[in-house]
Amino acid sequence: MAANLIPLFRVHMPPEEELLPALRDVLYSGQVGQGPKVEEFEAALAPVAGNRNVLAVNSGTSALQLALRLAGARGGSVVTTPMTCAATVLPVLAEGARPVWADIDPATGNIDPLDAERKLAPDTRAVLAVHWGGQPCDMTALMDLGARHGIPVIVDAAHALGAQWAGEPVGSPAADFTCFSLQAIKHITTIDGGILTTRDAGNYRRGKLLRWYGIDRDAEQADARVAADIGDWGYKFHMNDVAATIGLAQLRHLPGILAAHRGNAAFYDDALCGLVQAAPARRYSEGAWWLYTLLWRDGGQRAAFQAFMRAAGIQVSRVHGRLNRLTCFREYAAGPLPGVDEFFERECCIPVHWALTEADRRAVAGAVTEFAEKR
Repeated sequence: MAANLIPLFRVHMPPEEELLPALRDVLYSGQVGQGPKVEEFEAALAPVAGNRNVLAVNSGTSALQLALRLAGARGGSVVTTPMTCAATVLPVLAEGARPVWADIDPATGNIDPLDAERKLAPDTRAVLAVHWGGQPCDMTALMDLGARHGIPVIVDAAHALGAQWAGEPVGSPAADFTCFSLQAIKHITTIDGGILTTRDAGNYRRGKLLRWYGIDRDAEQADARVAADIGDWGYKFHMNDVAATIGLAQLRHLPGILAAHRGNAAFYDDALCGLVQAAPARRYSEGAWWLYTLLWRDGGQRAAFQAFMRAAGIQVSRVHGRLNRLTCFREYAAGPLPGVDEFFERECCIPVHWALTEADRRAVAGAVTEFAEKR
């Protein structure tokens, strides 16, 4: 990567003097697996997520698979969007379920609740939505769908830590299950990690067992869990204290990181207004703006824009493809998906991250303007 390139993402890490002493204490404490720091991190996450049912796990992908297990997806189908990272839907296969593709709103990239409802079948076990770029889906419509049909709603909020819907944090009990990612290039990272929140306290308690083989770590054990029974088999999905220590330090910076993303997005809204269409924030929501998505006239214009920005030293990308074209999903046929067709051909994301300087964002906006005015 060229030294003068403006990158699409930038990894955030707290200052050495803040992070390293805390890490050193944990590394030499004799307790580096899941322990008191994980519990402390979960408690600190509760107000951020607006939910006390918080489970820290080793990746956002694990959070999704755990949510699907708790929703009883195995042997059935899951209605979801193909316009997302493969990590959203691969857990559906891992849980022995079948994805059914719903269309999206071509203006936002988020799942279309009406089409999701049309795709429901007798074997539907869950609806799995994604907050594209950190902009919340229409949670009111999705939860109404779930309530009317008795189907759990799972939300992949990998892009959306700190976002809000109708004044409530994403992760609140509005959804049955909400999954966050703490992977390297998200707003904050624990190197890798994830978060699962649940609406139901019973699912929280069961998820706490399933993330560590199905063993109750809180129960008194006579011989280091040798005699512990496993009634409901689980996974090795737990977070460790090293990752949680990084997460605790990162959380102190989350408000500033979110403010920077939102400030950069507002700058682009003003600078690019009338030049190019941008995927809008929904009414009643406050986005986390992990992505700032531009929508060009067609695929040819989008491809030309990508080449132009690359030559200008600015990294841009569509970020995620459409999963229904991947070989591993080819057997799961879909009908027409006009919203996906349109969005995938038109969309391209520009840098909006916390580390952009004033000069950086002016350079990005200037390059977009130059390209748009020539078209």
